[in-house]
Amino acid sequence: MAKEAKKLVAGNKKAYHEYFVDEKYEAGIVLHGTEVKSLRLGQCSIKEAFIRIEDAEVWVYGMHVSPYEKGNIFNKDPLRPKKLLLHKSEINKLLGKVKERGYAIVPLEVYFKDGRAKMEIGL
Repeated sequence: MAKEAKKLVAGNKKAYHEYFVDEKYEAGIVLHGTEVKSLRLGQCSIKEAFIRIEDAEVWVYGMHVSPYEKGNIFNKDPLRPKKLLLHKSEINKLLGKVKERGYAIVPLEVYFKDGRAKMEIGL
């Protein structure tokens, strides 16, 4: 009945030129309040970002979320690592692929879907 509302915040066209994207996954992003407000204003860059799996958790590094101008003391470091939310089975599958064949996990786009910040990642 209701169509999925998907509002694109940031794309990474460079990833498609540098890598062959085999599979795509949708992951939630763990953000703090002022970061969400900055994302809603479209102040985000994932051009230099990369993804690592550490202790069975997926983290994105180098994703720049500009500080929210009215956020003052509540603003976080713009380049702090952000946790991505995936199912355990998806994390294990990604981990296996990265270890065995020289695959890399790259961020493709950041968007809002039904009011939640999401990131599409490619293998």
